[in-house]
This record gives sequence, C-alpha cells and structure tokens, in this order.
Amino acid sequence: MKIDEKKILEIILKQKYLSESDLQEASEKSKKTRLSVLAYLLQNNYLNEDLIGQAIAEYFGVPYADLNSNIPSVEQVLRIPEALAKKYNVVLFQEKAKEVILATDNPVNKEIEKKLRFAFLGKKIVLAYSLAEDIAKCLSYYKKNLATRFSNIIKNEEKVAPEIVEEILRDALDLNSSDIHFEPMEDLAIIRFRIDGVLQEVGKISRNYYENIINYLKVRAVLRLDEHRSAQDGAIRFNGEEMEGVDVRISVVPVVEGEKIVLRILSKNISSLSIDNLGLSSNDQEILEDSIRKPFGMILVSGPTGSGKTTTLYSLLKKINNSEINITSIEDPVEYVIPGANQIQVNSETGLTFAKGLRSIVRQDPDVILVGEIRDKETAEISVNAALTGHLLFSTFHANNASSTIPRLLDMGIEKYLLSSTLELIISQRLLRRICEKCRYSEPIAAEYLEKFPAKYQDFLKGITNVYKGKGCEACNGTGYKGRVAAFELIKITPDMQELMVKNATTRDIWELARKQGSHSLFEDAKNKAELGITTFEEVFRVTPPQE
Repeated sequence: MKIDEKKILEIILKQKYLSESDLQEASEKSKKTRLSVLAYLLQNNYLNEDLIGQAIAEYFGVPYADLNSNIPSVEQVLRIPEALAKKYNVVLFQEKAKEVILATDNPVNKEIEKKLRFAFLGKKIVLAYSLAEDIAKCLSYYKKNLATRFSNIIKNEEKVAPEIVEEILRDALDLNSSDIHFEPMEDLAIIRFRIDGVLQEVGKISRNYYENIINYLKVRAVLRLDEHRSAQDGAIRFNGEEMEGVDVRISVVPVVEGEKIVLRILSKNISSLSIDNLGLSSNDQEILEDSIRKPFGMILVSGPTGSGKTTTLYSLLKKINNSEINITSIEDPVEYVIPGANQIQVNSETGLTFAKGLRSIVRQDPDVILVGEIRDKETAEISVNAALTGHLLFSTFHANNASSTIPRLLDMGIEKYLLSSTLELIISQRLLRRICEKCRYSEPIAAEYLEKFPAKYQDFLKGITNVYKGKGCEACNGTGYKGRVAAFELIKITPDMQELMVKNATTRDIWELARKQGSHSLFEDAKNKAELGITTFEEVFRVTPPQE
C-alpha cells in the first residue's frame, strides 16, 4: 500500500506537528542522505512515530489508534481469530456498547469489516490506523509458550532443529533480547534470554534434541562438527519470515555437561539511534555535539562489555553522517550498517586485524574513522597518529571510568605529549534498566525501603521523599522494567587537562581537575535519573555504586 509522502508532509505542517523552517531544513539535509524526507524526520527526531502515525491516519481519513499508550490486553487481542488477524494485520483496539474500533495499517481495505463482522455481531466496526510495528507487538500474543511450540514441532518430526532455533530466535527478537544462552544440564538444556541486561529463563529442551541443535548451528556457522573440546566462534545470517537478514554471532565452548552456545543478536538498523535518546543531560549533550563537530581529534567511549559503548558511537556517527564526508570503520563485528559509510570487518583468518585495517584506512582519504576497539599498543599508536594528522577518530576502550582511561593509555606506551594533543573527549558509561512507562508509579520513601540497602548506601538517599517503581504489566512481562538508559561520565580535554596529562598525573588527579571543570560521576548521573523516575535506586546501586 503506497502512501503519498507529499500529502503526509502537508498534513504534518497543517497540524503544526512541525514548523515550515524545520521541514525546509530537514528537506535540504535529506538530499545529502539516502533517506526520504519522512524517514529523515523520524531518524533525526524532528518527529516521533506517534505524530507520523496521526498524520497518516488523517491522510486515510480515519482515527489514529495509539497502541503504545493504550496497550490491548491478551484477551482483547485474541478476540480476533489468529489467521484473520495476521492476514489483515488487525487488532481489537477498543470495544464499546454499540461499536468496536479495529486497528490496522491498511484501513482502506474494506474486506476487513466483512471478514470480521461475525466476531462482533450487532456492533458497528470502525477501522483506525496504527503503525505496522505496533500491531506486530500485539500479534505476538497469539504465540503459545516455547515448551508447547517445541512439543508441536517434535510431533511433526521434520526439521526439528531448524524450526526450534527459529522459534527461539523469533521470541528473542520480539522481546528485544541481546543474547540467547543454550546451557546443557544432565538431562536437558536450559534456554535463557538476556533482556535489558538481565538473564531470564524462557524454556527447556531434552538433551537428544539439543545435540541436534548444536550440530545444526555449527553447520550454519561453518564450524567443525567433530570438535567438542575447544571453543569455536562463527556467524550466521538468518533469512526467513519475520526475521529477514538477522545476523548473529555464535560462540560454542565446552563445559562439564557438553557444549554451551551463546548467540549474540546483531541489529542492522540504526534508524532508532539518536544522541537525543541516549540519556545525556543537556550540558553533556552540548559538550558531546561540540566535540563531534571538530575536524580532528580522538573521542573515546569507555566501559565494560555490554555497557552500550558501540550504540553511543553509532549514534554519534549518525549525527554527523552526510554525503560530504568519508566515514570508514574497522569493526569486530560490524553491528549496525551505516548508509554511505565504508565498514570493514576484522578477519583473523586473513590477517585483517584492527591495526592492519587501520593502516589501510588512513590511506583511503577518510574524514572520520571508527575503530571498533583499541585493544593493544599498535592500534592505540596508529589511532593517535591518525587523529594527529587531521582525522576525527572514534573508538571504544575498556576502562572502569573516564579518569582511568588516560593512565591506561599511557601504560600502553603512548607518548604523553601525543595523547594530550589528540584526545578531545572521554565518555564513560553504564546501562541501567528503565522503569516501564506503562506501570510506573511513585510512593513515599519508607524505612523498610531504606533497609533494603547496605548502611553505607543509605546516606545517599537522605533528603529524597519519593521513589519510583514499576508494578509489572503485560508491556514489561511483569518485570517493572522495559528498555535501558545510559548513565554518563564525561571528561573534556581542556588546556589545563592537557598540562596535567604530561605530568604523569594519577587517576585521582585527573578526576579532581575534571570535577573542578564541571564533570559529574557515573553514580551522580544515575542517581539523578532515579530521582526523575527514569530508573530505580536498586538499579543505581547495582550498576553504578558510589566510589569509596
């Protein structure tokens, strides 16, 4: 179903969702990209999805059904037979005494009303528009639990391993899981998903079928079937219904009860990435946006594995990406595809390392370079030299906090005067689970609540009168959390900081100066987010405890 973008934009202007100057600016900027004006507006946060949905609904002349703010219950969704719901991409949005409102992404299809009349006898059917991705979330309610689906697949006795893997992967994608763990026990294998940074058990399968799954995944990843005592790594691309072009990294390691498998799901879509959505304070965002507009220098994002470093880097690149600059990267692996960028995948089998790839990139006339990770002295030295010779270089680095990044780089053997003259900004970050917006509530802080925390943490809660929590609902699978937000710590490299760097400064010295210049710690940023109701204090003390 084709939509006239020009008319949608006219509606957006008429409804004052966007000013004419902003639309003009976005139209001009979109010409430098490979995106339509509407896609550019969405990706660069001129508009959110709901406003675009409302404009499209007006284009069709029907109401808009916001399935995010008014999430249908399971019972509500199941009122429509599964086959019809999926065929017409339709869900029951609202039921009144004399009418029902059905949400669909194709409200001009008159067949929907005819085919569903029997399900709502005596009631008028009103079609409303909703975004296809929001409808898809509701349609996931038709899925039976994994154990039931496994049993049905096994009964058919055809392609058992491939079908079970696809069912697991679909569920993982629906739940926005980052990793899938297959953990062998004596008689069965446990399946767990990492959702918002926390592992959750989702199903079990007998060892007989688990062995078939191991072999299937090894074949898909081109790993050795006869190797059971050494670790193996590979990659698989899944192409099928509901998961076209899904890439995963696979790691197989021998454990006491057999072989454990972990699948890391790699997202290829950068449309949702934005500096505005990272969780930066207005001051930090201003510092960051100023730094990425510099023509040369080095910007490092530090933190442990799984702290969102790569997501932050891609958001920065997306902000500056246009047809007038050459962005080239060396990554392991390429986690997101950046339209217009030249992305190189590290390949140990052919000897293409970070260092060798980076040497080649410098000869490719880049304006901006992304190095997936600085792991060794050689890569660090080439990165510093690249930043020194007129390139803007982004990379990640493993360090506990922003202030310890500088001493660690110096310990690698980087010359102090070179590092001080190239380093522009250090970002340290951690990911906190975000309170589910659908079931968030606040309550006065009580003595029982304070007693949950060690005595050394209780002092940090003095003066706080209310705390925010999530009750647990269908939207967050009863956890009270949905999605994640980052806590940040930034150190801007000023002339005073450069002077300190060449004097063999300690981590403490660096942080004391950063403090005087206005930097805040990871804990302070996280605590502020808890006070605003974005996350909980339980998350703050779990992920970013105050430094003693």
